[in-house]
Amino acid sequence: MSFRFVAAALIALVLGLPHAAAAQRPHPSFSATVSGRGPAIILIPGLMSTGDVWTSTVARYQDRYTLHTVTLAGFGGPPPIGAPFLSRVRDELIAYIRDEKLQKPILIGHSLGGFLAFWIGATAPDLIGGIVAVDGVPFLPALGNPSATAEAMSAQAQQISTLYGSFSKEQLAAQSRMAMAALITAPADVERALTWVAQSDPKTTGMAAGEMMTTDLRGDISNITAPVLLIGATGGAPEAMRPTMEKAYAAQVAKLPSARVKIAAASRHFIMFDDPQLLFSSIDEFLAAR
Repeated sequence: MSFRFVAAALIALVLGLPHAAAAQRPHPSFSATVSGRGPAIILIPGLMSTGDVWTSTVARYQDRYTLHTVTLAGFGGPPPIGAPFLSRVRDELIAYIRDEKLQKPILIGHSLGGFLAFWIGATAPDLIGGIVAVDGVPFLPALGNPSATAEAMSAQAQQISTLYGSFSKEQLAAQSRMAMAALITAPADVERALTWVAQSDPKTTGMAAGEMMTTDLRGDISNITAPVLLIGATGGAPEAMRPTMEKAYAAQVAKLPSARVKIAAASRHFIMFDDPQLLFSSIDEFLAAR
């Protein structure tokens, strides 16, 4: 697996939505800010991100949908919860859907959030009305190395987890700055994302990346019964590599033939920053079909 894809797993930030009228509902592994009216959409950010990555998304859809915008523990300020992390987020989000009596919510996740959306959909298929994964895939290492397996990634994942766990917050921010330009095009958006990195917990970052690198959902997603849209981003790659990357995205959902794959060729990893028009038109089309 290339360093770029490891970096993408480790630096996926997010920005979300502080609405004055929203209700805060904290949970051990996440908090959810609720706004809008209508059918439910759950917005899940990526690594070292907060719900603020979805600010423009909430503004676009809150007159038609109820947006449940998530921020994960340890990212962007909330205190960490320790291990295991991602499986606990999965289970608590499933419990949240049941507790709040949400009727077939749409899950929209960026990066790590897309991975979680796939995992929730595969674990509790009857609860989910649809999944939009924004440059988030069932098994990240296979994007760079099609022969990668969870077992083969174990040692590297442990190294990354240990390394990031040794960082101070200042070191985490410095390390992230070097990689962020590969994930976001506009310098102002890079700076915006780095404000959340600066408040993130290094140990949680390494732990989440390691768990994602050793959890292969490519077979499990065959359990998903809801419509699925995977939006991949190839704008940060050399043109010669893009056809191979497009095939790699398609291979991620090969066990789910009904899934649709769309490529954001002009965007880097943060599609909501780099190409919001494509993101919104894709979501609009997905919601209209549903």
